[in-house]
Amino acid sequence: MSRLEHIKKPVEEEIRNFEEYFRKAMKSKVPLLDIITNYLYRRKGKQLRPVLVFLSARMNGTPGESTNIAAAMIELLHTATLIHDDVVDDSYERRGFFSIYALWKSKISVLVGDFLLSRGLLLAINNNEFELLKILSEAVQEMSEGELMQLQKSRKLNITEEEYLEIIRKKTATLFAACVSCGATSVGTSAEDLAMMKELGIYAGLAFQIKDDLFDYEKDCFSGKPRGNDIKEKKLTLPLIYALSQSSLSEALRIKRLIRNSKSKAGKIAEVIDFVIDKGGVAYAVETMEGFRLKAVDILKQFPDNEARTAMIELLSYITTRKK
Repeated sequence: MSRLEHIKKPVEEEIRNFEEYFRKAMKSKVPLLDIITNYLYRRKGKQLRPVLVFLSARMNGTPGESTNIAAAMIELLHTATLIHDDVVDDSYERRGFFSIYALWKSKISVLVGDFLLSRGLLLAINNNEFELLKILSEAVQEMSEGELMQLQKSRKLNITEEEYLEIIRKKTATLFAACVSCGATSVGTSAEDLAMMKELGIYAGLAFQIKDDLFDYEKDCFSGKPRGNDIKEKKLTLPLIYALSQSSLSEALRIKRLIRNSKSKAGKIAEVIDFVIDKGGVAYAVETMEGFRLKAVDILKQFPDNEARTAMIELLSYITTRKK
């Protein structure tokens, strides 16, 4: 049994039932859409977000039909954003396979993403799940704002640590917060517990994104993300931001020049990576990530001790130690 399968144990039956529920949620009468959604389904990832939904629901009550709807909405939204991201980033690969963008190009990719997003919204409306709809709609808004903030700042290579944390809070942590909020809402938790679950989700999402950013500096990375890819795409992440803050003005300007001219130049990317490691950027990012994990664990300790809470604590550890 893999580590993630062990974490899923308290909700394995719910996850198993959800598989078919989610597949039906993606069905369409349009043959091309069915071909594409079937391709997506067969290459689904670790399903971390549905697991978060079901564990949150189990921590706060008994998962039911409303929890299935919540998990399906989250997964439809997440899948839609990944498809749109691949178009924006001109990315031909997703999880080691060809992306929808690579196979069907931008017009179809955007439309498929829109279809999945609309299916998620309709799923809520048709089942009168308006509180879930509110949580997800706010998440979509925040995620879009985060992407635009990053694009704007990346052009000037002048992101501060505070701005970076705000960007990843909006881009990534918002969806994690939506997962645990929707799970808790689906079983009718109290307003106080819901607020704590949302805060927990933010800390988990921040830790998750920092771990993703750290893959850029690993020599033997199993994530499928090429080493130095963020540098190549001129994305300033926490390790690099910290390293630049520890440098003289002339050294920082030299590194920024390297980044601007690093596309397809392995030597320049390697030089930037060595600079970040030497300046303590990687170590600082690991420490910051671990701080967010511990804050999330502290929140979990305020809930009753049960299998779901234990699994959630293990999931936080998995998020910060995973290899991909």
